[in-house]
Amino acid sequence: MDRDKINEMARIQQGLEEFLDREMKASGEPGEAQSQDGAEPSVAPDPQTELTVSGGKDMKKTKKKGSAFRKLLIAVLLIVALLGGCLYGAVGVVYGKMNYKEISSVTELPMKQDGVVNILLIGNDSRENGDDGRSDAMILLSVSSKTKTIYMTSLLRDMYVDIPGHEGNRLNAAYSYGGAELLMETVEENFDISVNRYVLVNFEAFANLVDAVGGIELELTEEEIEYVNGYLVEYNMLTGRPQGTDNMDTSLSGLVHLNGPQALAYSRNRYLGTDFGRTERQRKVLTAVIKKLPGTLLTNTGDLLDGLLPNLTTNLTRNECFQLSLMAGKLLTYEIVSDNIPRPGTYKDVVIRKMQVLEVDFEANRKYLKEKIYGEKDSRR
Repeated sequence: MDRDKINEMARIQQGLEEFLDREMKASGEPGEAQSQDGAEPSVAPDPQTELTVSGGKDMKKTKKKGSAFRKLLIAVLLIVALLGGCLYGAVGVVYGKMNYKEISSVTELPMKQDGVVNILLIGNDSRENGDDGRSDAMILLSVSSKTKTIYMTSLLRDMYVDIPGHEGNRLNAAYSYGGAELLMETVEENFDISVNRYVLVNFEAFANLVDAVGGIELELTEEEIEYVNGYLVEYNMLTGRPQGTDNMDTSLSGLVHLNGPQALAYSRNRYLGTDFGRTERQRKVLTAVIKKLPGTLLTNTGDLLDGLLPNLTTNLTRNECFQLSLMAGKLLTYEIVSDNIPRPGTYKDVVIRKMQVLEVDFEANRKYLKEKIYGEKDSRR
């Protein structure tokens, strides 16, 4: 990792520590790290035992050097333990702001399999936390140590899929039938990709996240701006804001600044480029946000966490979030790649039971995902 990224990680850690200190003072909790049962951490005694050696300065020097080395090693281990305890405490404060919902059928399954962490990001149109509403967006976030990438794969909701325990339907129907659990099971059955962790994001979280990073800059056409204003009508009505709030100048085009509600309206538009265009816009927004996150953690940690986390629901445990936090430095070196499924040439528009859906060549798309996420090559090529 180069010096700039190391310095950036140090600044991020400092920002998180300052945030943790404020949270501890506000809640009245002590800042000292303790074990889970509340007992004070104990330090093992120096394993160096006293030896009696007859004669020889060389033996005494060797003993002193060995003792000094052991003391240094113990000191290093203590420092590492203290830093780990501080980070674990910080993760605990952050994690406490999210909404945890256990899914017993996948609790015992490991988060990371075959060098990849797969997390299904589900955007629903609910204004409250929970499984109500429709799954408006589905993105498979894959952190692959095999390919050194953070892979964002949009799953088009109009794909006609097999849904366990139900008749075939659009992919987003799985969420309506059985929430995140059935949606993950459906993705795994149809694409042969192991996914047992999810994060559910509602409208408010999406808008708050963009606002917390100070908004984003994207290239928009005049027509896209007109649709942004059209989607803002619904958003303003649902959130009780006066109509016209955040409307954009329709004479503008090119590189424009979008705040949270505007970015949400932009990403929901499916009338330009159908669902493929909509998922591409969603990934553009997420990519722009991710690039601004490190700086925001330094300057606006409180607003970022308070605006985003209470609007998230997940089955990730605290320990799993801690594991992910330990990967942060390494992830800064990973390439961010965005994609979508189905791939061009692997689907066709059809009507099934009076529904306009995408009939997908699942075998071709399975191979594509395996290669991109896991680095697996088709031996038959």
